[in-house]
Amino acid sequence: MKIRHPSLLKGIAFAGASAMRLWMSSLRYRMHWCGPDLDPTRPGLEGRYIYTFWHEYLLLPILRYGRADIWALIGQHADGEVLADLCRYLRIRTIRGSTTRGGVQAIRKLVRASRKGHLAITPDGPRGPRRRVKPGLVYLAAQTGLPIVPAGIGYRRPWRLHSWDKFALPRPWSLATCVVAEPILVPPDAGEGELERYRLHVEESLHWTTEAAEQWAVTDRRRPQVIRELKGHSPDGAAQLRQAI
Repeated sequence: MKIRHPSLLKGIAFAGASAMRLWMSSLRYRMHWCGPDLDPTRPGLEGRYIYTFWHEYLLLPILRYGRADIWALIGQHADGEVLADLCRYLRIRTIRGSTTRGGVQAIRKLVRASRKGHLAITPDGPRGPRRRVKPGLVYLAAQTGLPIVPAGIGYRRPWRLHSWDKFALPRPWSLATCVVAEPILVPPDAGEGELERYRLHVEESLHWTTEAAEQWAVTDRRRPQVIRELKGHSPDGAAQLRQAI
């Protein structure tokens, strides 16, 4: 049975935000930038960016970057209502909608928001398919001129929900890792075929960085062995990215 009452949803979100702060603060966190350090909370960071990561791992970035000037795209379904309230308690601005379902309105809101801050998008959300980048992300990047920053996240032995994305819940006091690829800039005049190549490039980068982060969390080494610099790869180099793993 789904919960629909607004007051009850807000109460769940408030309790969830408080519990999540305690829960996630117990994690050991390690990060590796394959390109420049584009941490949105870093003072003096120049430019604005679209940060993207798989839906199953959204808990970690929501908590760690909750005070940054970031706008997050949240679905309009009932679960999204709880998530939107959760983001509000964590000081993250939200835009309700999807880049595919009713996407025109959401894209317009995101374009306006991009003039004021960074964007955060789970490109396989809100309903999947799991770990597949939808076209709306690269179209948005072309419209805004903001580079896409693919981030892979991993937890050591996480719990997994029986949801479409196998949503990951980190164990308290375990290791959480993040591997971030170089930013990907989509040309504003990119045609349909070129946008598809960029979509595949972003998807491959997310697969690559996520696998690197997940292996890093398992091995607990200072740097995961699978990390290689992503410099010089074009959208046509998706197969080369696979060979670099």
